[in-house]
Amino acid sequence: MPIELDKARRDTLLNAIKQHVSEVFEQDIGDLKAALLLDFVLREIGPAIYNNAVADAQAVMTEMVAELDGTCFEPESPQE
Repeated sequence: MPIELDKARRDTLLNAIKQHVSEVFEQDIGDLKAALLLDFVLREIGPAIYNNAVADAQAVMTEMVAELDGTCFEPESPQE
């Protein structure tokens, strides 16, 4: 599943890429080069980051479910 960005987030990231390239490499790049770089990162690097985030969230949820007995247990009163 490709990673999709809304227009506002994409524009923000494109500006960040252009600023980073300008500061680090002392070169100005245009919208097309920034967009090509962003598309590459989303396509090639994004899935690894996404999968890692999902695995991290899964581990936290698994831990929380395992702790349910201890945190949500209420002893029952003996019946008379």
